[in-house]
Amino acid sequence: MTTLADPPVTPPAHREPPVRRRGRKSRAGRTNHAGKLTYAILTVAVLVSAFPFYWTIVAASRSNADLAQVPPSLLPGPNLLRNFEAVLDEADIGKALLNSFIVSGSITVGTVLCCTLAGFAFAKLRFRGRGALLAITVGTMMIPPQLGVIPLFMLIAELQWVNQLQAVILPGLVSAFGVFFMRQYLVQSLPDELIEAARVDGASTARIFWSIVVPVARPGMSVLGLLTFMAAWNDFFWPIVALSSSEPTVQVALRQLGGGYVHDQSVIMAGTLLGTLPVLLVFGLLGRQIVGGIMQGAVKG
Repeated sequence: MTTLADPPVTPPAHREPPVRRRGRKSRAGRTNHAGKLTYAILTVAVLVSAFPFYWTIVAASRSNADLAQVPPSLLPGPNLLRNFEAVLDEADIGKALLNSFIVSGSITVGTVLCCTLAGFAFAKLRFRGRGALLAITVGTMMIPPQLGVIPLFMLIAELQWVNQLQAVILPGLVSAFGVFFMRQYLVQSLPDELIEAARVDGASTARIFWSIVVPVARPGMSVLGLLTFMAAWNDFFWPIVALSSSEPTVQVALRQLGGGYVHDQSVIMAGTLLGTLPVLLVFGLLGRQIVGGIMQGAVKG
């Protein structure tokens, strides 16, 4: 009886270990860290940006004689409360702060709402003359605002609004920059499929705006609101024309400080500090929400 022999077993061929591509794998699993030069540049930028505010605190806490010294002291002094009292005596800063809050808040709410509506119309609605109207709106940004002061003052004088807050509020309720900003934001962030799906479900244009457009546009609206509030709070040119010292905003009230043959720079700086603190407070309360909204809107699922 013949038996078949098993076939010879061939030893496995020697294989070279796979070459590890250290470059890609290490880059994929490693977090990039900024170098020393980057930190040095950022530190210098922060110091340069924060020094004017720090100098305002120093100047507001010292006397006018201290500021005239060469070189001046770079440390805060003991006269901060005294200079604040001088500010309250020389100008009605409390009423000015209230008026500035009313004016800036009204302009911010109106600008955000109107510019979001206009931006949605220019971005997603189809109507005759849309391109021409958008071009005219953007073109108005190239016209200096000083050219419209005389006709605008004649208009508010005809309406008997001189020295009234509505004379400052109504001209700032809409801005060409805000319309263009919200239009560009909605073009990139709002898909057409959402609007088409809402129309298939029978939603009206107003329902689409409040239920779909506003939640999507909230990060852009937050940024526009912050920029508008700061611009309205710091505006000096038009309030000084339309208002008087009896109904001032903060910037108009600061003009009354430090009067005399020699201007008291310490009192002026103290008033400037009082006018700056509300803006910093608003940014401190809303800044994290605004930045978080921007980051959330930038992440696409």
